[in-house]
Amino acid sequence: MKLLFSHPTGNANVRHAALGLERAALLGEFWTCINYRGGMWDRVLPGGAASQLRRRAFPSQLQDRLHAYPWREFGRLFAHRVGLGRLARHEHGVLSVDAVYRSLDRRVARRLRRSDFDGVYAYEDGAAFTFAEARQRGMKALYDLPIGYWRAARDILVEEAQREPAWASTLIGNEDSPEKTARKDEELALADAVFVASSFTLKTLASAPSLRAPVHVIPYGAPPRPADAPKRDARRRDGPLRAIFVGSLGQRKGLTYLFEACRKLGRGVELTVIGTLPLEPCPALEAELKRVRWIPSCPHAQVLAEMAAHDVFVFPSLFEGFGLVLLEAMAMGLPIVTTPNTAGPDLITDGKEGFIVPIRSSETLAQKLDTLAADPALVCGMGEAAMVQAATFTWEGYGSRLAACVSQACQPPLPTS
Repeated sequence: MKLLFSHPTGNANVRHAALGLERAALLGEFWTCINYRGGMWDRVLPGGAASQLRRRAFPSQLQDRLHAYPWREFGRLFAHRVGLGRLARHEHGVLSVDAVYRSLDRRVARRLRRSDFDGVYAYEDGAAFTFAEARQRGMKALYDLPIGYWRAARDILVEEAQREPAWASTLIGNEDSPEKTARKDEELALADAVFVASSFTLKTLASAPSLRAPVHVIPYGAPPRPADAPKRDARRRDGPLRAIFVGSLGQRKGLTYLFEACRKLGRGVELTVIGTLPLEPCPALEAELKRVRWIPSCPHAQVLAEMAAHDVFVFPSLFEGFGLVLLEAMAMGLPIVTTPNTAGPDLITDGKEGFIVPIRSSETLAQKLDTLAADPALVCGMGEAAMVQAATFTWEGYGSRLAACVSQACQPPLPTS
């Protein structure tokens, strides 16, 4: 049994999904956009460009399976640096994220016309052409939905744009055209099996009218804790609670509620924010970032180091698929404060490894942060519990579980008597 696996960018969960399929001898080919191998490019490219491209390096175990088509994605990554940002505008730009996904989707579909794969594994927004071709050829169509279903998101985020109009420009998904959302539904309708990472994402699929396939919930994995990371009891010193947020800087992450909660606590909390500005200007966001410690971008190892230097990870997201940063922070020994609209309820017991707070509640968020600020021993205890819990979520386990479910989904149906 051999699968064609595709994803344009190849983030952590994609890499480990591919590795899991490779270890199970299920991976035929892996199609992506950029497969960065460094070498002379590390010497000739500017530091920032090389650092960005290193995020597109893939493990050696996958190199023999990889097919890369980089040029459109190169254009998207660097369009803003050369004054061509309009070409990457949302959905309709020739260098937009959507254009990159559709381009690779078409290439993979063409590949299926001259292949003998048993199935294809593709991700949301990059599967419509591939799945249509797979269906014509009797191949299994396996669908990965990394974030909650779009109709459920629209219900929350349209309301949020009305509640926080100054932040509406950061809610990019609200601008998705009917054509784009129809493609999402088409992908779901064509899928033979759907893979999600959290019970929240599964819950959102209740509003999907075209879903007929079984849904498998397989949580992501956590990174190993660095050997040189400071111990919890040695990290906390006198002074304010050190809170950190890592993620995209948009209102989908509940940022206004985080900033408001921190203002309520005044000097009792110091907030670090790691994330890049959205493409569309948002003066309200920029004003808030001036009041906190803001790191626009840094390598993943530095992100983990920053986490390890803080006391608590705060992630008040309104709508998420999983929130991989939650497991990363837990692995670094941080308690987490997050909402039920993330993987938080799948990862922690409220009050043990952190707290689950309602969405849009800066009051509750402030209360939980104040509780931690007043009790360093609680911070340490929750952090240790979070680290132990994170160790039960491994990337190898994720890949193995995914491969087992994929193998089962690709089996022919049992004959009926």
